[in-house]
Amino acid sequence: MKKPAAIVLLSGGLDSTTVLALARSQGYDCRTLAVAYGQRHSVELIAAERLSRSLGALEHRVMTVDLAGIGGSALTDTTIAVPETLGEGIPVTYVPARNTLMLSLALGWAEVTGSRDIFIGVNAVDYSGYPDCRPEFIQAFERLANLATKAGVEGAAFRIHTPLIDWSKARIIEEGLRLGVDYAQTVSCYQANAALEACGRCDSCRLRQEGFAVAGVPDPTNYA
Repeated sequence: MKKPAAIVLLSGGLDSTTVLALARSQGYDCRTLAVAYGQRHSVELIAAERLSRSLGALEHRVMTVDLAGIGGSALTDTTIAVPETLGEGIPVTYVPARNTLMLSLALGWAEVTGSRDIFIGVNAVDYSGYPDCRPEFIQAFERLANLATKAGVEGAAFRIHTPLIDWSKARIIEEGLRLGVDYAQTVSCYQANAALEACGRCDSCRLRQEGFAVAGVPDPTNYA
C-alpha cells in the first residue's frame, strides 16, 4: 500500500526532529521544510538539512521569509539581546507571525504535493509562553487550511498534527531516543555559533538541559 504523504516543519531543533522521527515511525513518507526567516541562529538550517537526510525524508526544502524586516524579536533583531533569565509574560524571543507563516508555507507545499498531513513540533507544556504554540491556534489554523484551499473546499481535508503539544521535554527526549534520534546533531540554541555550538544560557538551552536532567540521560549538546 502507498504510504500517506506528509510535510514536516523541521527547524533542526530537538522538538521538530522528534516529530519527524515520530511521523516516519507512523508510516508517513515525509518531506521536510525549514524556513530561513532572518533568524540570528541560522545555523539551525544546516542541522535541519542533515537531520532530514539522516531520518529518511523524501525531500528537504528551505523557503525564505523576511521576518527580520518586521523585527520586534530578539531572534530577528540583533539589537535586542537574547534573555538569559526567565522573565514575566511573553519573552522577546517571540517572533511575530512565525508559526502562522511557516504553517502557511507548509500548507501550500502540501496542496501541491498531494499531502494532507502537516506536522509541527509546537509544545504547550515546556515552552516559553508563545501564543502560536497553543492548541487553540493550531485548531484555528486547521479550520483556515480547509477553508482557504482548493483541496479543502473539494473535500480533501488537511490535518495539522502536533504530537508533542502536551508532552514534557523529558518525555519528548525519551521518545526520540527510543526512535533513534541523535540529539547531538540537533540545534535548539537561540545563540548557536557557526560551529553549531549552544550557549547553554538562553531560555531554549535551559529547557533543553532540564529535559535531559529529568529524563535521566546525558545531555549530548555541543556547548561553546
